[in-house]
Amino acid sequence: MAAAVADRQRRIPVAHARLARAAGRALRAVGRPAGAVEVLVVDDAGIRRLNAAWRGVRRRTDVLAFPLEAPGLPSPLLGQVVVSAQAAQRQARRVGVTLATELDLLVTHGVLHLVGYDDRDPVEAALMHRRERAILADAPERLWKGLLRR
Repeated sequence: MAAAVADRQRRIPVAHARLARAAGRALRAVGRPAGAVEVLVVDDAGIRRLNAAWRGVRRRTDVLAFPLEAPGLPSPLLGQVVVSAQAAQRQARRVGVTLATELDLLVTHGVLHLVGYDDRDPVEAALMHRRERAILADAPERLWKGLLRR
């Protein structure tokens, strides 16, 4: 399987098999079909703690990615994607999509980070979001509301 899913929160039910499929679809799209990722689902408090500990940012976020590959040393395990189920639920409600669709986007976004995409620069962010759109081509247009200007 392309992804192992661990759920460390109990507030919001999430479809683990769908998260694994989203990770697998993203891995195939970036040319890493044999790659594997771990998807960890947490609540807002959990992602806030991780964001503070690893990035020095003391606020919650929706997704974090922790690459495990060293440059030039490919590994079957690319890394870990951590998503906040609470953030996903808020964002899904805000743009009018299902929680599952929003989680597809967050997992895809995290996998892209694992393979080197970076959204800190506006130009790179635009490239990353175009790649997300291509991977999630069947997603409703409203999913992209507010991400970037076209």
